[in-house]
Amino acid sequence: MSSTSLNDIDAALQAHDLSVAATAPPIWLGAEPTFTDRRSEAPEWLRLADGGDKSARALAMLANLARGGLLLRTLGRQYGGEDLPRWSFGLYQGRDGHPVWLGPADPAQGGAPSPRPVLESFVIGLNLGFAARGWNSRVVPCQSSLEWRIAFRVDGLPCPTVETDERLTRPSIHNRPIPEEGIADSLAAEGIYLLVVSPERVGGDETLAFPRLELPAFPTVRLFLDALEVMGRAASEAGLAGLILTGFPPPVDGSIAWTTITPDPAVIEVNMAPVTTAVDFLVKVREIYRAAADKGLSACRFHYNGDVTDSGGGGQITFGGPTPKTSPFFLRPWLLPNLIRYCNRHPALSYFFTPTCVGSTSQSPRPDERYRESFDELRLALDLLGREESPTPEILSAALGPFLTDVSGNSHRSEINIEKLWNPSLLGRGCLGLVEFRAFRMAPSPESLAARAALFRAVIAMLARRPESNELIDWGAELHQRFALPYYLKQDLLDILAELEGAGLGLRAPIPSYLLNDEYRVIGDAAIGDARVTVRRALEFWPLAGDSAAAERSPSRLIDSSTFRIEMTLRLLAEGDQPLEPWQISVGDWRVPVRCERDRQGQVLLFGLRYRGFIPWRGLHPTLGVQTPVEVMMRRRDTGQAWRLALHEWKPEGGGYEGLPDSQDECRRRRQERLVVDFLDITPEPAYREPPPLAVNAYGLDLRACPAPHSLGESRRNTP
Repeated sequence: MSSTSLNDIDAALQAHDLSVAATAPPIWLGAEPTFTDRRSEAPEWLRLADGGDKSARALAMLANLARGGLLLRTLGRQYGGEDLPRWSFGLYQGRDGHPVWLGPADPAQGGAPSPRPVLESFVIGLNLGFAARGWNSRVVPCQSSLEWRIAFRVDGLPCPTVETDERLTRPSIHNRPIPEEGIADSLAAEGIYLLVVSPERVGGDETLAFPRLELPAFPTVRLFLDALEVMGRAASEAGLAGLILTGFPPPVDGSIAWTTITPDPAVIEVNMAPVTTAVDFLVKVREIYRAAADKGLSACRFHYNGDVTDSGGGGQITFGGPTPKTSPFFLRPWLLPNLIRYCNRHPALSYFFTPTCVGSTSQSPRPDERYRESFDELRLALDLLGREESPTPEILSAALGPFLTDVSGNSHRSEINIEKLWNPSLLGRGCLGLVEFRAFRMAPSPESLAARAALFRAVIAMLARRPESNELIDWGAELHQRFALPYYLKQDLLDILAELEGAGLGLRAPIPSYLLNDEYRVIGDAAIGDARVTVRRALEFWPLAGDSAAAERSPSRLIDSSTFRIEMTLRLLAEGDQPLEPWQISVGDWRVPVRCERDRQGQVLLFGLRYRGFIPWRGLHPTLGVQTPVEVMMRRRDTGQAWRLALHEWKPEGGGYEGLPDSQDECRRRRQERLVVDFLDITPEPAYREPPPLAVNAYGLDLRACPAPHSLGESRRNTP
């Protein structure tokens, strides 16, 4: 995009904010962008959640964003097979712009170590500071000379002793697994707040250390800020030059912006604090992308053969309100049912922006990709909700939650994720009034991410106006046939944009350009006679290879990703109404079913092809071999001219590439060279065969179900 477009999108988002404010309740936006080191092939940047310098780069990245904020090293997530919780680095900021922390900086922000006597003075100052606020506090005796503990209460009751409450000697939460019931601080739940101070040595130095202060689970923002004031003053008065704050995640409400950076397989994930407008959203995500780039991290990954994929961690977008009670999904209780119906009717919202892995076994399946009986029950659930005058948050969650999961019942893996809408069983973060859309690959730029957020926010604003009773569409096989092809997804997305325009919520240029750009899907194109053929990577819905119950115990799932799908489109080079019917398409001697459509650009001939691209080490169909290169013949019946297009998944001449591509231009060049076009000398007209019924559907041909085709014609490299 040009610099003019970069400036224009700011104005377009401002217009979007005005139109949403005029037609809907406040709709806050948040996102979870993910970044990888696309130049590295180390395990932590290909498949593992942690390792190498991943945590150090994440911490440095957060420090770049930490202007006027408090950096906290809190407790992260823990998955099956992991012994301890992952790390999580957070930035705690007041939305009013006032600093929440006036104490010494974290080492990542330039804080320096201190000698032991200063640490001891800090502990004494903490105890005196709590007493000065009228809080009862007590220094807890420790067996180790390298640790200090202070317990305090704010309710006027006396603090317990070690003799009366052995929980005061509990180990660090960072050194023990998260219980099945989730993160909980039983002491804090009773009004007892335990602080643990320990030194973190600097190299082999025995005299200098960074004090590490482990925080309890504070119940309210007000109490947390009051405690921070005491801690910051005590640290400054003691002369601490640096301080590491760890422990339980802090409390958050509408007055606080809380951004975290955590590890996921192959990526670093940023959970940005929600903002009130799309303009502010773009400002924040630009800062995040810049901070990531500064640490050598990227939103996409380049592959040796020129294919471009996202970072590997997706780029989810979240919507809610200023507070849980003022969430648009509660202020307009029909909004979530409307949204489910609308996404069902418009598969582009599910598939146009999706990562490579899509479908029922992906991280973001649609409700109608579950079991047959589940779809019928969802119809009934929506009908019953429609009879309720004003369903409560509890009813909304209970009625729709069972259908917004994957096939194994995992509520986190769903196209529309409502596990943080109203879920009391998710301690501390389940009742936030949030809806997360997960069917997103990581956006290549902050402008692209902001455009997607504006699209879904405009749809939400439109659907918030009044209840709808449109029936769900039972797409059947058409869902994974028609909407696997980029052409039909783009037409559906254009229909959505037109509907928003008609509702007074249209998205101004250049937002639609950012939304419709799918250049990364283009493998190559070529002029053949008076037409141009374009080959795009289409969607493929990979099946699970193995037991789903066993897969649930693992942080990853085994799928058979060996099937590829491409879309081929043919358009006339010159404008006019010349028919495309004279063109015949075949693979070997198999006739390929084609569709002739007409869109805003004129006529187009298109079809899809499925084939096996490699032999998986464990997967389906052990007797099926590799079917590349795929050779397609395009012939004009009226002139007899024919061309063979051979699509290779690797270098056509074989051999290896000289390293990973270093730019998008180099990726395009490598993809284009994989499409080899030859002019064919065919006389007389070939005898085509109809493919087996199992191989044919209304939108293309599955070569896996076809016997090996016979070759047709000899080729000459003098393509006219």
